[in-house]
Amino acid sequence: MPSPAIETEALTKVFRSRAFPSGALREVRAVNALSIQVPAGETFGLLGPNGAGKTTFVKMLLSSVHPTSGRARLFGRDARLPESRRPVGYLPENHRFPTYFTGAGMLDFYASLSGLPAPLRRARIPELLSRVGLDGWGNIRIGKYSKGMLQRLGLAQALIHSPALLILDEPSDGVDPVGRRHIREILSELERNGVTVLLNSHLLAEVELFCRRVAILRKGSVALEGEVKALTAGKGYRLTASDIPDNLRAHLASAASAVSARNGLVSFQFPGRPEVNSAVDSLRAAGCEIDSLIPTTSTLEDVFVQTIEGNPAHS
Repeated sequence: MPSPAIETEALTKVFRSRAFPSGALREVRAVNALSIQVPAGETFGLLGPNGAGKTTFVKMLLSSVHPTSGRARLFGRDARLPESRRPVGYLPENHRFPTYFTGAGMLDFYASLSGLPAPLRRARIPELLSRVGLDGWGNIRIGKYSKGMLQRLGLAQALIHSPALLILDEPSDGVDPVGRRHIREILSELERNGVTVLLNSHLLAEVELFCRRVAILRKGSVALEGEVKALTAGKGYRLTASDIPDNLRAHLASAASAVSARNGLVSFQFPGRPEVNSAVDSLRAAGCEIDSLIPTTSTLEDVFVQTIEGNPAHS
């Protein structure tokens, strides 16, 4: 069985500093005994409010921050070893590229740092610029780029050496809706080609559309982890009908968790299949018009807020 792309065991990072003016030693546990596993080829979302430890976690994977305890492995290798990071592409949040570079020049610089030979760089750079929607901008200085264009260029930088693991921190920040869809298409293609993607984003609708599995961090620990489909699975059914006799409406309302009426239509929220099936039978027997029957689901944002507020809907 191949090694997971990312594997951590009780990974912990404690920052210590002197508080002023008292001089007392202050500790901040940014990441707390975090254990997580991301199989190779999976799209994984890392979520959490500001200060939850997401960026510190990523920096420990990349060995720019060293853990206080625990360990991290990339494709089975200790993350502290330089060779473990060779197959990793990284787009940090709020990245800064020297504005005197052209787009192509910047990509050539990063490609050379990744060890790509010059002939391969010459072939790959125009291909990547086109792939991220920057055709015709390769010879223009980065200082002329918009924020969305800089994000696209940053994605090209992260892909320059064809990584097996792509770590993205807010890749859609500043990108318009068309651009966000384009980025999703690129990431979906990478997923089909077996590239592992770790996505850190506050745009939960984007994460829900793209990621198969997510972990929600709270105070440095995993508060909830699972498949997006399972976490947002159906919470019941909404049945809408019209021309309902008053006695039947009262009967259905007694079994429903919520009832609303608008423009002659009455909607009942039922917790499960037995209740909604019984309601459908009763409505048909009474000759009522059924307008719609819709499974109701949570959004990833609903799950996120419930988890962060300490009232998770999933155990």
